[in-house]
Amino acid sequence: MHALLPILFAAIMGLGHAFEPDHLIAVSQLVARRDSTLLAVKDGLYWGLGHTTMLVVFGSVILFGKLTLLSGGYFEVLVGLVLIGMGVGRLTNRANFVPTRNVRNPHAWAYAIGLLHGLAGSGVLVLAVLGELRSPWLALAYVLVFGLGSVVGMFGAAGLMHIPFTRRMRLSRALTGSVVAVSSLISIAYGGWMVYSNC
Repeated sequence: MHALLPILFAAIMGLGHAFEPDHLIAVSQLVARRDSTLLAVKDGLYWGLGHTTMLVVFGSVILFGKLTLLSGGYFEVLVGLVLIGMGVGRLTNRANFVPTRNVRNPHAWAYAIGLLHGLAGSGVLVLAVLGELRSPWLALAYVLVFGLGSVVGMFGAAGLMHIPFTRRMRLSRALTGSVVAVSSLISIAYGGWMVYSNC
């Protein structure tokens, strides 16, 4: 039972991990494109699945390949650049200010962003604790449960972040445009901070 405590703790940690600022900002840019809450929460789900996929793959390589962890600073810079790109893209394309059901590659982009986040930040730090667990299979289970916790967390977060873009909440185009503009500027500013602080 004592050996299972880290696994149970991993689910709680993964749930909280989904609510880190860079994760929320990235997914907020994704769900703002949607006119359907169902599609928005699917974006959150696919982000979480991408995040978990990379954690499990990267964790397996480290565990069973017995590799040494490298600094995650480069990955943080890449995440920052993606956040800047997402923010600029939404600000410069007027079509992005109108949520739509027909978005190209509906969930592939959300999955790709999740993959990137799986390499950066706390995801890499989670892998650093694997040395505390004696069994590599138990350590891999920790990573998997952590990732699944983040899937659940981001699924819920995506639904909450989509509320301002639901049909009932869209009081006017000006209000919707303002929310999109503010979220895009936050994405650019936070991405810039991530790049600056990791260079």
